[in-house]
Amino acid sequence: MPAFVTLSGRSVRLEPLSLAVVDELVTAANEDRSTYAFTRVPAGREEMVSYVEAALAEQAEGRTMPFAIRWLHTDRVVGATRLMNLEYWQGPMPWPPGARGAVGEVPSVADIGYTWLAASAQGTGVNRESKFMMLSHAFETWQVHRITLKADVRNTRSRAAIEALGAHLDGVRRAESRGADDTVRDTAYYSILSPEWPAVRERLSARLGLMEAA
Repeated sequence: MPAFVTLSGRSVRLEPLSLAVVDELVTAANEDRSTYAFTRVPAGREEMVSYVEAALAEQAEGRTMPFAIRWLHTDRVVGATRLMNLEYWQGPMPWPPGARGAVGEVPSVADIGYTWLAASAQGTGVNRESKFMMLSHAFETWQVHRITLKADVRNTRSRAAIEALGAHLDGVRRAESRGADDTVRDTAYYSILSPEWPAVRERLSARLGLMEAA
């Protein structure tokens, strides 16, 4: 499975998710829960422990790489995010169809998802820098072919943030899942392909003031 990593930027550090930060995550999640209308975010400590344990179980199978988001400006954990739905296209095709193949050392495609931030960290650039670091790791270290990002079609704020990254709208899957508000959710699917990454990287580097490192 992919090696555990810590991704460090100017104002954000993405640390491997662990039970050690549960209390910090609970504090972050309860600053202002009105911002989570379309996002499932655990509230109490028991819910957060279950959330972290489930993520770690998927990580042990090589299917996800979950992070705690630490805002260096305040040295606080202010949310969580993941590289997830990791697929491995190396080696023989799994059989029978639909069976999970053996997990490889690096994924071939991945999603970025399960991202949530404390209210105080929203609109500060924390999300943008976090996405930049995960995209850089996926495209430049793993050399994935595609990154997928999804949002509830009604979540205009998340969709605007995804579009600001330079992701392409692939379409809307109707009645895709149960929504955070217990309705039937339509989901907007976005993607960034490996040939598109250099232009996306340059654009994000400029917005983050990182052109000298681009």
